[in-house]
Amino acid sequence: MATNDMLEHVLVPVATEADATETARALREYSPAQVTVTHVVEKGGGVPDKTPVEQSEAVAADAYDAVREWFPDAEEHTTYETDVVRGIFAAAREVEATAIAFQPRGGNRLAKFLAGDLTQKLVTNAPLPVLVLPQEGGRY
Repeated sequence: MATNDMLEHVLVPVATEADATETARALREYSPAQVTVTHVVEKGGGVPDKTPVEQSEAVAADAYDAVREWFPDAEEHTTYETDVVRGIFAAAREVEATAIAFQPRGGNRLAKFLAGDLTQKLVTNAPLPVLVLPQEGGRY
């Protein structure tokens, strides 16, 4: 798959408005042809949800608006799932994305271990190309 093909339809998973702003800012220099932004509402799977669905949907709406500041034509796709990574992959299939683009979220090693390091799962188990976007001021 050529780079241009990969950027034909990019799925952008976001958690919050701030995350969405930073991710969209980093993605803009790659000029994807189409962007769909997704937010996974974590369901409890037999136990109470982590946050009320209405609250999660409001967070998603704010995140979608933040991405549209950079990509006015971005489409939105909310997914309801017990596993965030599985939800992102399901969204990618449903919208027929050609790649997933995201910025890794911070956190210390213990927090990543306890959370199962979503970044590692997303990158190593992805069924399509994943573009890991640099943080602002990131160096190589």
